[in-house]
Amino acid sequence: MLEVLNGIIKNFRLLDVLDILIVAFIIYKILGFIRETRAMQLVRGILVFVTIFFLSDLLDLYLLNYLMKSLFTLGIFALVVLFQPELRRGLEQMGRKNLVRSQFKSIEKEQAIEFVNNIVRALDDMSRTRTGALIAIERNTMLNDIIETGTVIDSKATFRLIENIFYEGSPLHDGGLIIRGIRLNAASCVFPLTKNEIGVNLGTRHKAGVGLSEVSDALVIIVSEETGVITIAENGELKRFLDSSTLEKILLNIYLPEEPKKVLNKFSGVFNFKGDKGNEDE
Repeated sequence: MLEVLNGIIKNFRLLDVLDILIVAFIIYKILGFIRETRAMQLVRGILVFVTIFFLSDLLDLYLLNYLMKSLFTLGIFALVVLFQPELRRGLEQMGRKNLVRSQFKSIEKEQAIEFVNNIVRALDDMSRTRTGALIAIERNTMLNDIIETGTVIDSKATFRLIENIFYEGSPLHDGGLIIRGIRLNAASCVFPLTKNEIGVNLGTRHKAGVGLSEVSDALVIIVSEETGVITIAENGELKRFLDSSTLEKILLNIYLPEEPKKVLNKFSGVFNFKGDKGNEDE
């Protein structure tokens, strides 16, 4: 045992430290990713399967061992198919790290402020009147496949137009609105529904908002028609009971990420809307 340890120490290089750290970091990220998805529900089953496999090999249970080997090969393909949405989401998150879309870089401060003003005002009005709304702001992940399910409008974002889109009598009020840059790109779009549990009191709009945020990096804003509560969905998670001030900061941080504090201080008096937090039960 000592000879083996001495051999390891003698042959140990600085590059081996780097190698170990990289592998440890990858394992840490994989575990974190699993913890955030439904894959955690199957981890125990996989561990039981692996345990049975090694025990069958150790105890020379040939038939069971052969069966486990066969299932292991099929299981790899089954996991890829079963967790395709999670794998896609993980790879997209890796690919979009530290990226800023040029569409946001080219937007002038005054345009961004006017746009955020219109969005916040529309959301505040819809929250007060309990008008249901579903709005997605496209970021790094292109939403062309979602846009194709709706009606392209490609219009300037005014608070009146946004409110009219989600007015109950409007032909475009069903579905979601997609914003590309500072323009309303398409309305009445069909968002994918999440398969995860988000709460028994939350309806289809919230499931659609979470579903789109799971397969893209879009920021999705939801207004409940039951309570008027404003919610955002991002990376598969919901943040509820947002007021106008919080929405303002979130949106300005997207459109003016380089100096949000300066902008917020300069325009802190622009947004004077008060959102209705509503009730928890929907």
